[in-house]
Amino acid sequence: MRTLVVAGHGMVGHRLVEVLRATDTEGSWRVVVLAEEPRPAYDRVALTSYVDGWDARALSLSGSDYAGDERVGLRLGDPVRRIDRAARTVTTAGGFRQAHDALVLATGSRPFVPPVPGHDLPGCFVYRTIEDLDAIRAAVERAMTTRRGRAAAMVVGGGLLGLEAAKALRDLGLSPHVVEMAPRLMPIQVDEGGGSLLRKLVTELDLTVHTGTSAERIEADGDRLSTKLTNGTELDLDLVVFSAGVRPRDELARDAGLAVGERGGILVDLSCRTSDPDIFAVGECAAVEGRCYGLVAPGYTMAEIVSAQLLGAEGVFPGADMSAKLKLMGVDVASFGDAHATTEGALEVVLADAVSGYYKKLVVSSRDKTLLGGILVGDAGSYNLLRPLVGRRLPADPATMLAPEGNGNGGVGIQALPDEAQICSCNAVSKGAICGAIVTQGCDSVAAIKTCTKAGTTCGSCVPMLSKMLDLCGVERSKAVCEHFAHSRQELFEIVKATRITTFGELIAKHGTGSGCAICKPAAASILATIDTTERNGGHILDGEQATLQDTNDHFLANMQKNGTYSVVPRLPGGEITPDKLIVLGAVAREFGLYTKITGGQRIDLFGATVDQLPNIWKRLVDAGFESGHAYGKALRTVKSCVGSTWCRYGVQDSVGMAIELELRYRGLRSPHKIKGGVSGCARECAEARAKDFGVIATERGWNLYVGGNGGTLPRHARLLVSDVDSGSLIRYLDRFLMFYVRTADRLQRTASWIEDMDGGLDHLREVIVDDKLGICDELDAAMAKHVENYVDEWRGVLEDPEKLARFTSFVNAPGTPDPTISFRVEREQKVPVLLGMPEVESR
Repeated sequence: MRTLVVAGHGMVGHRLVEVLRATDTEGSWRVVVLAEEPRPAYDRVALTSYVDGWDARALSLSGSDYAGDERVGLRLGDPVRRIDRAARTVTTAGGFRQAHDALVLATGSRPFVPPVPGHDLPGCFVYRTIEDLDAIRAAVERAMTTRRGRAAAMVVGGGLLGLEAAKALRDLGLSPHVVEMAPRLMPIQVDEGGGSLLRKLVTELDLTVHTGTSAERIEADGDRLSTKLTNGTELDLDLVVFSAGVRPRDELARDAGLAVGERGGILVDLSCRTSDPDIFAVGECAAVEGRCYGLVAPGYTMAEIVSAQLLGAEGVFPGADMSAKLKLMGVDVASFGDAHATTEGALEVVLADAVSGYYKKLVVSSRDKTLLGGILVGDAGSYNLLRPLVGRRLPADPATMLAPEGNGNGGVGIQALPDEAQICSCNAVSKGAICGAIVTQGCDSVAAIKTCTKAGTTCGSCVPMLSKMLDLCGVERSKAVCEHFAHSRQELFEIVKATRITTFGELIAKHGTGSGCAICKPAAASILATIDTTERNGGHILDGEQATLQDTNDHFLANMQKNGTYSVVPRLPGGEITPDKLIVLGAVAREFGLYTKITGGQRIDLFGATVDQLPNIWKRLVDAGFESGHAYGKALRTVKSCVGSTWCRYGVQDSVGMAIELELRYRGLRSPHKIKGGVSGCARECAEARAKDFGVIATERGWNLYVGGNGGTLPRHARLLVSDVDSGSLIRYLDRFLMFYVRTADRLQRTASWIEDMDGGLDHLREVIVDDKLGICDELDAAMAKHVENYVDEWRGVLEDPEKLARFTSFVNAPGTPDPTISFRVEREQKVPVLLGMPEVESR
């Protein structure tokens, strides 16, 4: 077995190992990866999203730790420092020496820091790694402790990375200034017209833009910084972030005597070999015939070429698609092909509307209207269709192709693309390959296509096209609730609402078959309960037929535990509780012998209650002012909060007050899945709001609303819906978000996957509930107002109704008889369940 050493473990280095592992079926190579960073490879393209939740795991690349693979060894935090070409060995910074049969340099690039006097002062940072962002965050927190007003920052560089950095700083609560030497933002990707609109749009989002100038010097000013720009502007700052481009990391190659490009980078041929045939270079450090590529897609192509070479196959670098599509602070920007019309005889077709906020340009050949390139700012919805057409004759008039959605596109769609057109440029996956995966390999969902082809697994911009490919190939994706209903949950909701059906029996008789099951009955019960509180005059979940539809938890308004007992979870809005109520909880737990635990959702759970004890326990709690916490239902659970401006020196808004208001407003709202919320009083995010279905984070000027997050088996970080809104607007948008979710999501679908599956995703959601694109906001507002008006505590309703109380017994024929199968043991001074067949253990 031969040994391959990979120097560097970024996205491209990992891709090389990943491809080699998959294709080296005979086990010809053992791979040793020597990484500079202290963590396995992660998604650096999505680095700015780290600010959303400060969870590095969310950026991890699948399988990048190579756990369980004996053929791959990974050494973190110990980069290669010396190459001995004659001995075919490398030596790391820690003195580790490794022999090799082949070596791949995947050292990436380093941030370029202009030689501005003062660039190395404390408070100056680069924007490249997770550790860089951690350092920036710490500096922001220090600045916030000393500044009474809003802290300020300067980003040097107005290109793609610079605007990404500015977004991160804005999300951290700073006022960013972007300084770009060129006369416009993103000068490589957009032209003068696109740059002008981009500047207008980002300025409206609280960025201050300085173009055609640069930093003359940076000076320390007490615990702050000051700078003077070459146009005479002076800025007082709390920190400076350099994000002015990158330079290839080619120092290893230089020291080893390998050829380097005229403008830097390790010189390689089209097979990615350096001047030493046993050494390859891939990614941003490689200069393919003298040119370096700063995007991940060309790096992935290089990795695949090198893998093929190592296994004896041929591979030639075919050139690179330098297209880019991104969303900067909610602003769409896309650039592809010959965006600046440098081709001889090129013509430009421009459609611009500053009022509506979009700029679109196509570059076509004068001879036959072949698409050469384009620029899209403000509305990049047509990017996925246009980019694969580069080099081909347009199937319709260029102006028609640029028309806004809804104004007609001449019937042009994905069907117009040839099979060889690339749908996913990051992973070089063609339309034909995706069609093949759907038709011949049975991929019937976007997730299945991702797994089979890797399309959509890097930047994700092609995911909407994958969904359309399923439709194009005739895949029918059933959303039927179950075998008894041919309708989706959303359709059943509309049927019940329109026909005013009030019972499951009537619903299945008229619109279903059979007698129902454990899937459709609870789903219908949730719909009926929701419409009762939002459209009618309310009703109890255990009234009449409704009681027979509930699952075990809703049937007894409590969560069943593993030994057949139940938990009691009273609502503690915002986690706030008085001493008197704490005493009541302690007294109840002691009287009924319950296990007590404080949860991550800022509640106190009481475990171990038998069915017949539940009414007596809740009688004590209701009399003390408690109400159901709905821990058993598909409904709002909690709205977690930090202490906010009431107590915390960092807090800028009353997070506790807002959390209590939201929890009381949405309590009892029946939904497709459980809902959790959080409110943080500042950008430090102590309430972990962005891990919730809805998260609210205080700013100096109001509130930021994030939606679509969750924990669980598939964690998601919530994404920004609106920013800096007042309390009234926040509640209005939240009302609409929750009611739209309740009405349109599938059964047991979390808000995260609901938004992901939505055509248009978060942008469409924003259009519906902020811009009222569908004209339904008044209806959503009214429905939520009706819910708030009709709310009645479910446990109080049980205690006031002898018929409902009668169901709370362990044995119908022997009321009051305890269940003999339930037993407990003592652990850490509290009782815990003993399961049948489980041996007794010593108390401790």
